[in-house]
Amino acid sequence: MVRRPVAWIVAVVLFVEALGVVALNWFLGIVVDRQDMSLAGLDPDAMSISSKAGGVVFGLYFALCGLVALLVALRDRAPAGLGRILLISVAVVHGLLGAFAWGLVGPGAFVFMVVVLGLVVLLLMTYDRLEGPSDAAPAEGGPKDPERPRLDKDPAPIVPPAAPSPS
Repeated sequence: MVRRPVAWIVAVVLFVEALGVVALNWFLGIVVDRQDMSLAGLDPDAMSISSKAGGVVFGLYFALCGLVALLVALRDRAPAGLGRILLISVAVVHGLLGAFAWGLVGPGAFVFMVVVLGLVVLLLMTYDRLEGPSDAAPAEGGPKDPERPRLDKDPAPIVPPAAPSPS
């Protein structure tokens, strides 16, 4: 189906993006260091080190999100807990970066960010629903639970309680 290839693509894109972010910020740190100029009285060494550190931290964040997507692709299961939160946060980050890229870089960077955003959202949405037969027999030796509701039937409608009588 579409789920695993999308998860693989998201993992590869996030790993490449992590390397790109680290390389770009490292390069900017080197440029600031060689310029030996201050910006609003800031120390050039502090700006250089903070650019490099920020790039490494942001690159590690993208790499961690790529690792979550890679685990989703390998296991073919929906991300849960922290993994799901990381993928949602990386989708939000790409939306914000896309908005900034439109104004600061141009339409090409905007389109790239929106495509990555779409891929992450597609990854999250394709693993969103329960799959498999709902009335399948439990595994050998497993407990049989007659109380378990069947998922293939529509649930009973929720009826609100009766209004209180004015007595």
